[in-house]
Amino acid sequence: MWGEELAPARAATARVTTAAAARAHVRAVVDACWDATARPAVERDVIDLLLVVSELVANAVRHGGGLAGFEASPAADGIRLAVRDHSDVVPDAAYGPGPDAAYGPGALPAGHHGSGYGWPLIIRLARDIRIGPRPSGGKTISVFVPVRTDSGGAL
Repeated sequence: MWGEELAPARAATARVTTAAAARAHVRAVVDACWDATARPAVERDVIDLLLVVSELVANAVRHGGGLAGFEASPAADGIRLAVRDHSDVVPDAAYGPGPDAAYGPGALPAGHHGSGYGWPLIIRLARDIRIGPRPSGGKTISVFVPVRTDSGGAL
């Protein structure tokens, strides 16, 4: 579904403990893979990517027993993120009626009743969402976020 992976040496695993550190790391990966003058990334896509990073890492810290690992792997047309936590619990919003029952409908909640806006935003902005158990306990949530190359036209 998403583009060819870049060379393994360009995959970037970081030891991050906060959403801010994860965003800074992913921004550095984008800056290294999309040349600012010859092949700039569409800034709107980068903002979406950073929002997904924030939500995934914040959820791991808040609801997943802490962040167990973070990885950003660049591809020709985006970034694959993998966020590992210590909890086996899959977000309630990941299930339910909708276009893809495995990941919920992506609808924003009518009001804040214990669950927030993060998971629906992740569903809307990311592709190829995967949730799987870790052998040592906990889970990995991986997603692909498209990042286009700016061809000079405004979006």
